[in-house]
Amino acid sequence: MARTQTNIFFRVVLIGFVASAILIPGAPAAVLAGNEVMIIELEGPINPGTALYVKRGLEEAKNQGAALCILRLDTPGGLASSMRTIVKAILNSPVPVVVYVGPRGAGAASAGVLVTVAGHIAAMAPGTNIGAAHPVTAGGKDIGKTMSKKVVNDMAAYARGIAEDKGRNGEWVEKAIRESVSITADEAVEKNVVDLVAKDIDQLIQDLDGREVTLPGGKITLRTAELKKRYYLPGFRDRVLKTISDPNIAYILMMIGLAGLYFEMSHPGAIFPGVIGGISLILAFFAFQTLPVNYAGVLLIALAIIFFIAEVKVASYGVLSIGGLVSLTLGSIMLFEDVGVSLKLMLPTILLVGGFFVVVAGLAFRAFRTRPRLGTDGLLGESGVVRELIDPEGLIFVHGEYWRAKAGERLEPGEKVVVTAVEGLMLEVRKTGNQET
Repeated sequence: MARTQTNIFFRVVLIGFVASAILIPGAPAAVLAGNEVMIIELEGPINPGTALYVKRGLEEAKNQGAALCILRLDTPGGLASSMRTIVKAILNSPVPVVVYVGPRGAGAASAGVLVTVAGHIAAMAPGTNIGAAHPVTAGGKDIGKTMSKKVVNDMAAYARGIAEDKGRNGEWVEKAIRESVSITADEAVEKNVVDLVAKDIDQLIQDLDGREVTLPGGKITLRTAELKKRYYLPGFRDRVLKTISDPNIAYILMMIGLAGLYFEMSHPGAIFPGVIGGISLILAFFAFQTLPVNYAGVLLIALAIIFFIAEVKVASYGVLSIGGLVSLTLGSIMLFEDVGVSLKLMLPTILLVGGFFVVVAGLAFRAFRTRPRLGTDGLLGESGVVRELIDPEGLIFVHGEYWRAKAGERLEPGEKVVVTAVEGLMLEVRKTGNQET
């Protein structure tokens, strides 16, 4: 009897658990802890420098236990590789990231579109716009027809996948890439491209309160009403890298560095060109660590410098200089893999730097071939005048100085002589057949 009652009891408990699992609704999303909102400001082109800055800012938000991270965005676009770095950092962030296009007058164009739709929440300020995301080269020109088709298809699929994963209008995002369409903030909310419009960051923080977002670890509910703002400021390294990580700036720095070091080597003791060249090269290499550098291009540029230096020693009648210019041009074109230096910048730079190397090499070649004018070597072949009877030794005036001299014959004062040999401080001369009048 007791055993029967026990079995009935366990059955009732089991039925109760099953019923509660079926009838009781799921547990609500977790409420995010933390009392700060980290604000990261990204203004200007998206490049390796700004990408690393944003990535470090998101890591700092995670390490400091921030409740929320706001990425304030105002960009004309930038490098696809850098954009992907930012997008991956946002998608994998354990801290919710709100991408806010602001303040008034700001925009999220080109690569900025994908960064915006990647946010856990996307917002815009009144008077802003988003769109025009068709891929172009780093110089702003259209990509070749075949390559353009591949790049556009890849970018469209990438962007649509991100937008749809966030529950946004993937069709419009794809259209922004294929047709370069652009819309205002209100239109973006209407078309489900962004989630809300807020006049400033303070209003944005208030409007986010109670919203639910999905993170890699699950769903959470934002409690933002009492959050304190904290700005993630770029350090000195971020500011320098943001400036020099532009492929055009890095290219110019490398050219200045090579030209400065070449001038220093061809004219030892100048110092200033060597100092400027060394600093420029170090900054260029610092930028190269964040850029997709093709080292075949670097080697071609180095080969061009070798050709220019060899022109000083070898009488190639300009062949080495022409080879140097060709190598310099090819190296400049190949220097970066998925980005390019603007042709409007590259061509004048090649002509200027190439001309500089040719001129300096020509001056060095002329100096190398010129007969020495100083020291004992500079006295050989010089003409002088006898000042004191030579029989067999006497005094002559040559090269602006008085020298003791000897000859194989008697020479009277006033007769012209030429130096044939130098023995210590004694010159050996011979008569030229003329006499000073």
